[in-house]
Amino acid sequence: MDRFRAMETFIRVVDTGSFSSAARQLGVGQPAVSKVVAQLEDWLKVSLLSRSTHGLTPTEAGQRYYERARAALAEADEAELTARGAGVGLSGVLRVSATTTFSRIHVVPHLPTFLEQHPDLSIDLVMDDRVIDLVAEGIDVSLRIMTSLPDSSVVARKLASGHLLVLGTPAYFERAGVPRAPADLEKHEAIIYSQLPTTWTLTRDAAEESVSMRGRTRLSAAEGIREAVLSNLGLTVASNWMFTPELARGAVISVLTEWSLPALDAYAVFPTGRMATAKARAFASFVETLLNRPFPYHEQDTERA
Repeated sequence: MDRFRAMETFIRVVDTGSFSSAARQLGVGQPAVSKVVAQLEDWLKVSLLSRSTHGLTPTEAGQRYYERARAALAEADEAELTARGAGVGLSGVLRVSATTTFSRIHVVPHLPTFLEQHPDLSIDLVMDDRVIDLVAEGIDVSLRIMTSLPDSSVVARKLASGHLLVLGTPAYFERAGVPRAPADLEKHEAIIYSQLPTTWTLTRDAAEESVSMRGRTRLSAAEGIREAVLSNLGLTVASNWMFTPELARGAVISVLTEWSLPALDAYAVFPTGRMATAKARAFASFVETLLNRPFPYHEQDTERA
């Protein structure tokens, strides 16, 4: 029995709560996962999992083994990285999650550079605007754009500072007028992003003004918001990350720039309860470096090549 493979398999089963989910993440059949866990229990001479109609949960012995096995694999990962040199020798599959628009603009175009640096590494990028369960989905690191961390238990690293902006196309503002004060926003056709609030507090020095955005179009995905804005349908409140290319070339402009909305920063979020892997940390560092360079990033990539 391959002890490291057995440890990894058991950890995936506990994380996902089922043999079938663990099998999908490992890229093997469910019977193979069941067999490995059975062999592990036979070798340890102890039951590691409780099986019920609600799924699989670790026994008391299984929970202790899970915690030690996870720590052992993390230490082995670190030992290999140290022996080969920091940032060298990353291998296996790295599962990353990020929102669709952020991935398309800021991540996917630069994957060739990262993969060239690590030829033994593969990336499985889950592009989804929903906040997903990192443990259940087997995610190593999630790239999220947030105003703040949801709670202190989240293991996260801030990668770059961003901003919420009131923005639209020049054509829309030519037709509807440019808002001069926050109260003017209530007279405009707003494109509502259901992932964000509709009431905002804008600040300028010691002044604060709250406004409620109104509009006939509500969309659940950032890609829809982008298309609606670029179609001159209305204005919206969105992050600079969502419209970086268009802001850079003037296809979209921000208004009320003397007023501030809450910060909306980029974070790397790691699964709670486990040590971040070396490859997850390396990818987070890569994205951090990328986001803190002037846009468009590809110009610097070309100059460096």
